[in-house]
Amino acid sequence: MIRLETILTPGRSLVNVPGGSKKRVLEQIASVIARDLPDLDGQTIYESLIAREKLGSTGFGNGIAIPHCRLPGCNTPISALLKLSTAVDFDAIDGAPVDLLFVLLVPEAATDEHLELLRQIASMFDREDVRERLRQAQDSESLYQTVVNVQNGQ
Repeated sequence: MIRLETILTPGRSLVNVPGGSKKRVLEQIASVIARDLPDLDGQTIYESLIAREKLGSTGFGNGIAIPHCRLPGCNTPISALLKLSTAVDFDAIDGAPVDLLFVLLVPEAATDEHLELLRQIASMFDREDVRERLRQAQDSESLYQTVVNVQNGQ
């Protein structure tokens, strides 16, 4: 089973990311991930995330969104975690603005393993104590470390 810390890095765990709008946030996510994936450009990633949002918002309540998509040219799952400096409207099911985003990009031929990753992310965000710890993180390293600790049952 893939663990979240193997597809996330401290460099893709960002705090105090400027919000602005849903589109602006997705653009920033795309450029962060594109830095680590030389074969993929930010525009392609952005368009794939936007296309997925058009099917239905990935904002699932409590200030959380899990933008995700299948991506041609993506060989292995990759993720990013963002804590926004200002929450943005994400058309979430509870109407609450979003300040925590866990992004998941998977290869086009997505498998049960990828659904399992989404399930892991959702169950982690389901816990109020975890959301609170993520919101308290002051830097990239502590944001990333929170995910690692939660995965290790701490």
